[in-house]
Amino acid sequence: MKIEGKESLGTIEVASEVLEVIAGIATTDVEGVAGTRGTFASGVAEKLGKKVHGKGIRTEWLTDGLYVDIYCVITFGYSIPSVAKEVQTKVRQAIQDMTSLETKEVNVHVAAIQFDQPKEPLEQ
Repeated sequence: MKIEGKESLGTIEVASEVLEVIAGIATTDVEGVAGTRGTFASGVAEKLGKKVHGKGIRTEWLTDGLYVDIYCVITFGYSIPSVAKEVQTKVRQAIQDMTSLETKEVNVHVAAIQFDQPKEPLEQ
C-alpha cells in the first residue's frame, strides 16, 4: 500500500512500511510499553540481530482515512488504559508531524503483560 499526495512539484508516496516504523518507534517510546508483538518472521529477524521497528503495527488506508492497529506488550504495574491512551496520542502525533497525514483511528491491542524476570537464576 502506498499513500499518495499530489503536490505542485510532483507526487509524494509514503509506503505503509514507513508508517509502521514511525508508529513502532512512537509506541516503544511510551513509558509502560515493554514492546510490540510481531510475527514469527519478525521474531526470527530480531534473533539474528536485526532491529524491527514496525513489528506489531498494521496500517490500512481506506477511503475514509488511515487506520493504525498496534499490538503491544504492557509492563506489569502500569495502568493499561493510561498507557494505551498515551500510545494513541504519541502515534497520532508522530504520524502527523512526519507525514502530515491525519489518522482516522489508532487502535491499541494489548497482546500481553510483561512481568519482571529474575536477574539471576534461582539456586536449588
